[in-house]
Amino acid sequence: MVFTKRLREGVRSGEITCSVRIWTRPHVIVGNRYRMEEGEIEIDSIQPIGLPDITPQLARASGILDLLKVAKHGPGNNIYLIRFHYIPPALRKTPRPRPKSVSQ
Repeated sequence: MVFTKRLREGVRSGEITCSVRIWTRPHVIVGNRYRMEEGEIEIDSIQPIGLPDITPQLARASGILDLLKVAKHGPGNNIYLIRFHYIPPALRKTPRPRPKSVSQ
């Protein structure tokens, strides 16, 4: 899943935890992780919804008040509510020094 630049900080901070997408079929799988810049998002759920389900509260939760203008990705007509959580990049561990071999 790709997010516009203005939404990425909200996803990283945990403020945005859902997205509404209009697709022909789901393009993500529950439990899978998808790269987002330096971290990942993990899909928690995918739920088909209808236009009446898109409330101002849902638009705010997804970070997009003009939701229907940007939710359509391709020729689809099915509306999906995708819930996810952000996983920050793992802290890189420094490699342990290898013991020096002792020559006999």
